[in-house]
Amino acid sequence: MSATLNPPRGGPPSAWHWRALLLAPHRLGFFLAMGVLVASGLWWAAVQLDRAGAGLGLSYAVSPSLTHSAVMTFGFFPLFFCGFLFTAGPKWLGVPGPSARDILGALVLIATGWLLWLAAGHAHALLAAAALLPALGGMLAVTVRFWGLVLASRLPDRVHARAIGAALVAGCACIAGLALAVLLGAPGAARAFVLTGLWAFVVVVYAAVAHRMIPFFTSSALPMVAAWRPFWVLGLLLGVALFEAAAVWVEGFFPTGTAWLLLRGALEAAAGAMLAWLVFAWGFVQSMKVRLLAMLHLGFLWLGLGLGLSGASQLIGALSGEAVLPLGALHAVTIGGLGSLMLAMVTRVSCGHSGRPLVADNPVWALFWLLQATTLLRIAASVPAWNAAGLAAAAAVVWAGVMLTWGMRYGSWYGRRRADGRPG
Repeated sequence: MSATLNPPRGGPPSAWHWRALLLAPHRLGFFLAMGVLVASGLWWAAVQLDRAGAGLGLSYAVSPSLTHSAVMTFGFFPLFFCGFLFTAGPKWLGVPGPSARDILGALVLIATGWLLWLAAGHAHALLAAAALLPALGGMLAVTVRFWGLVLASRLPDRVHARAIGAALVAGCACIAGLALAVLLGAPGAARAFVLTGLWAFVVVVYAAVAHRMIPFFTSSALPMVAAWRPFWVLGLLLGVALFEAAAVWVEGFFPTGTAWLLLRGALEAAAGAMLAWLVFAWGFVQSMKVRLLAMLHLGFLWLGLGLGLSGASQLIGALSGEAVLPLGALHAVTIGGLGSLMLAMVTRVSCGHSGRPLVADNPVWALFWLLQATTLLRIAASVPAWNAAGLAAAAAVVWAGVMLTWGMRYGSWYGRRRADGRPG
């Protein structure tokens, strides 16, 4: 099989075949992630168009906002994480990694569970809760396997891997909590588990990978920029994420007042400024010469801008009695920050592991800027005085189009041999 899928360089182009997905963990993980990403994007675009008056007549057994936020947090990110972690993680830890076949069952469970979640949200809450069980089972399996790599390693530097391992445990706990909350009909708790998963799971993984990889990528492409990544910076990044996760429960289940808004606003504003400073410390200006680096740095900058916007919202709320643009701040972090970093990192890994040049060509560069437009549209939709339904629908349609185009392009790579004829 390998001879067929990986002929010598210069041979005829290979046909797409599902067996090629089993040649490397990133192929399988990224392909399944693209499937969930595209399906959830098209579904959300239909929901938003229906809300804007398209007359699709959709009915719901579970709040579509909860369905959307859950799949956007736990649906495709874990699959992208698995593809990356079981490719790069063993190298970080100096241990043998699993093959794609070893993690096939777990990743298929995750993808299947979240696709069923989208469908079950229209049918019955009990079915939606049941759909989360295979997703949880898959997450538990990959968490145990990743911790097996961490514990088997004898390298002294396992800080990033341990942080990611702890985040995976938090992700499993939040999915379990979400399933129980849906089963018991507790929407407030369900939302809290999703937001906790966003910060304590997804953002923690992003923070650990960004701290380890962005300075390395930058110094590799721009030798005049040193790879600067002290561990106190990682501690600050993780501290910000955990504070945001804790704030979900403080505000959801305890009485808060002006003092809390002032405290949270000040901390978020300071954190946003720190992240913006970090982008420049990591070579933001120099990175503008290299598109892939620029995408990474701009994505990380959105994380700082989102926290800064949230901080401003809290401070205004302390003065006026009502926070402004909270959803705008959230989507600056998720679409602008996490979405941009996802597009940049997955593009880079896909190019490097398919034997192609590490470049963001014109199509990818255009998709990246369309994603930035999506972020701005979604932030604008959070302004109460504006046409919120129309702007939210426009943002959802552009997001779906970007992800469909990106997913089809790179999804076709994962089922074909490497362009340079090498194995993997």
